[in-house]
Amino acid sequence: MTSFITEAGGATVAASGAPALAWLLIVLPLAGAAILLLGGRRTDSFGPLLATALSWGSFVVGAIVMIALLGLPSDGRSQHLALWNWVPAGSFQLDAGLLVDQLSMSFVLLITFVGSLIHVYSLGYMEHDPDKRRFFAYLNLFVAAMLLLVLADSYLLVFVGWEGVGLASYLLIGFWNHNPAYATAANKAFFVNRVGDLGLSLAIMLMFVTFGKVDYATVNAGVSQASTTALTAIGLLLLVGATGKSAQFPLQSWLGDAMAGPTPVSALIHAATMVTAGVYLVVRSHAIYDAAPNAQLAVAIVGAITLLYGAIVGCAKDDIKKALAASTMSQIGYMMLAAGLGPVGYAFAIMHLLTHGFFKAGMFLGAGSVMHGMKDNVNMRRFGALSTVMKITWVTFGLGWLAILGVPPFSGFWSKDKIIEAAFIGEGIRPWLLGGAALIGAGITAFYMSRLFFMTFYGEKRWEKGVHPHESPLTMTVPMMVLAVGSALLGFVLSFNSMFVHWLAPVVGEHGEEHPVLSVPVITGLTLVLVALGAGYAWYVYGRKEAVVPTLAPEGSLLTRAARADLYQDAINEGLFMRPGIHATRALVFADAKGVDGAAGGLAAMVGGLSSRLRQLQTGYVRSYALTMLAGVVAVLGTMWVMQ
Repeated sequence: MTSFITEAGGATVAASGAPALAWLLIVLPLAGAAILLLGGRRTDSFGPLLATALSWGSFVVGAIVMIALLGLPSDGRSQHLALWNWVPAGSFQLDAGLLVDQLSMSFVLLITFVGSLIHVYSLGYMEHDPDKRRFFAYLNLFVAAMLLLVLADSYLLVFVGWEGVGLASYLLIGFWNHNPAYATAANKAFFVNRVGDLGLSLAIMLMFVTFGKVDYATVNAGVSQASTTALTAIGLLLLVGATGKSAQFPLQSWLGDAMAGPTPVSALIHAATMVTAGVYLVVRSHAIYDAAPNAQLAVAIVGAITLLYGAIVGCAKDDIKKALAASTMSQIGYMMLAAGLGPVGYAFAIMHLLTHGFFKAGMFLGAGSVMHGMKDNVNMRRFGALSTVMKITWVTFGLGWLAILGVPPFSGFWSKDKIIEAAFIGEGIRPWLLGGAALIGAGITAFYMSRLFFMTFYGEKRWEKGVHPHESPLTMTVPMMVLAVGSALLGFVLSFNSMFVHWLAPVVGEHGEEHPVLSVPVITGLTLVLVALGAGYAWYVYGRKEAVVPTLAPEGSLLTRAARADLYQDAINEGLFMRPGIHATRALVFADAKGVDGAAGGLAAMVGGLSSRLRQLQTGYVRSYALTMLAGVVAVLGTMWVMQ
């Protein structure tokens, strides 16, 4: 069944030709997961290769669909593929369908291309793991769930993909669950994400109450008739869901611990896919946020807080993967800030998401390569001078480092700096606060990422005894090289003639011609100065030959100790939520046992006792019954006499 749907910002027509193949994008990796999980040990020999091939097959289908869309006029690139009638419930009818447009296809190519490179990398990284077949099954499942999330044509179907991503991430983070700490990290990610999922589910329920349906077309068309209060509530609830999945304040506590998973998982989840789902949800819901300015401002504030939070935490981490995780949190904060700026920021949020997917995935894979050569050590204080023995890893990681710093002409310069410019657009104190936060974040980013780079690849050797670093095999280095090329060039390609902004305009609206409160050259100059100062200070402390990096972390200042403890996020969560929750649960259990159950049990005991007493009156002797009847007659006559 196909249908014609009209959406705000353009027409969505029934899919035909190559876009009608979009269902294969999800089916291919899903089939791989099913074969590997159901086939068991019989698939050990060919399972990883099959999973990798099916992931690349999904990318090929995505490329074919993208080429087909490019051949259509810009206002006809939004195509709808109806699959089946999913929820026939009285007046509520919902078809399962896919929405193939500029926004979803941008994500599809990122997920399938970077995801496939990570599959290839995993062939080398997980080569000696006896359960690698199961690992690749989970990778395929994750890719399929993420593709469903971005291709779904309704919020309810998004929720299916959303939960599928949560399940797959739980399985991947806890893959080595024989280690109790890793199992705990997986549980933490799962539970924190359930809090965000509750917000998304409540938002979907409120959409049904407000619009009668939950597909994108109906929701977008009904925004103009809905009350601002309802739209604000929906926007805030969607934001709760986004903060959970994208590790944004205040639901960011799971991200650092999630580094317990194998390094390819870190690259897949924390660079290119899962943590970007919240940004996708906000941008896809742009019609709601544009009509609910308070909810939109909340998105920007959450992004600004998180980008600074992650940057501060990253400055004190000695674990290379946790430092990169803090960086991911901060960079997603930039994307969320841009998404909260409205039409001036939507395209740049997605553009930075794409460039970040390349350079952060490359750096995570580079961290895995370093670990491979350092016997799985993650402590940067035990690295140093690796540029002399791991040249490919050094160069590819270095290109990602330059990209995230925003050094021209590398990718981050074209995407992150545009977000900083957009943050300075507006009236009153708002642009100064949001723009100032973005600007300061750029300087801190330059420091902690340079600290990571210099501690790892420069300075004196601080290797542990018996460690002999060496370059990784081609299955690991080739994906790193491909991602490094994207780190260097992708931003320029997307920015050329504002190509990407025009590409997304039919979906998210025109960018507009608003100007920041500071001129663009001034903002760019200030950003580059702060980046130079941050990187220069990191070089002075950690990179130069005379620098002394102790192998044991010094005590540090109060702020340093707080940053090492993730600004005490776990202690705050325990104090404000976990312990009160435990006490509240115990109180409810006591009230239930002694109150509800006690009342029910007491009533039953009373009825039983009374029945026992009454049963004793039934003796079976006629004289007893006659005496009882006589007593009754006397009582009745006495009552009548008294009443006279």
